[in-house]
Amino acid sequence: MATAVSSSVVVLVGAVFLACAVEMVEALTIVLAVGHTRGWRSALEGAGLALLALTALVAAFGPALVRVPLTTLRLVVGGVLLIFGMQWLRKAILRASGLKARHDEDAAYRAAVAELEGVPTSERDRVALVMAFKGVFLEGLEVVVTVLTLGTSSHRLGLAAGVAVAAVVLVGLVGVAVARQLSRVPENAMKMAVGVLLVSYGTFWTGEGLGVRWPGSDVILLALAGLYLVVTWAFVGWLRQRSGRIPEVAA
Repeated sequence: MATAVSSSVVVLVGAVFLACAVEMVEALTIVLAVGHTRGWRSALEGAGLALLALTALVAAFGPALVRVPLTTLRLVVGGVLLIFGMQWLRKAILRASGLKARHDEDAAYRAAVAELEGVPTSERDRVALVMAFKGVFLEGLEVVVTVLTLGTSSHRLGLAAGVAVAAVVLVGLVGVAVARQLSRVPENAMKMAVGVLLVSYGTFWTGEGLGVRWPGSDVILLALAGLYLVVTWAFVGWLRQRSGRIPEVAA
């Protein structure tokens, strides 16, 4: 039983932490661009408002999800995680195989700065605040969905929320320290890992909701993650060989 619990916790912590870290890097890029271009007041106000809105969403929907029958919750959550995970994996596979340009945070930073510089001075505060709010809220929304779905379905919402907060704080501190050097973060590898973990959890909870009795209980999560990782890299290798392209970095 202890092994099963620890396996479930490892997958949960890994999925939540990596998902939050990836989204935080993207949100932080926008906040840094706003702060350096227009001033930190607008950037921090926009980010703060977004965090308040996200907190309200968690407070509103978190308790409601807990009251949903476990079988129904796991089936719905499994489907949601499969959709999210497949989307993450699809992008990561295409980028790793060279069929899609890798995401460049430095280019995203420059694009945000250019957008702000093209706005008249009298309108910059409002535009800067909205840009910071939008960046943090949209990226944070995926974090909220991940935390709520994984946390409630595994009855470890507190753990999932704690891991999310730790990831946000850690990436925020590192981001402030390295400023614009966010492009050095191995984002695509992190996205691939998140996709594998989400699809693994999605498969597990969908099966649970349909009444499947997994061998080894929660330990099967590690086997599913290993299987999906092998399949993912097989797809990457096949696409690279088929296309003959080398992965590129684009804006």
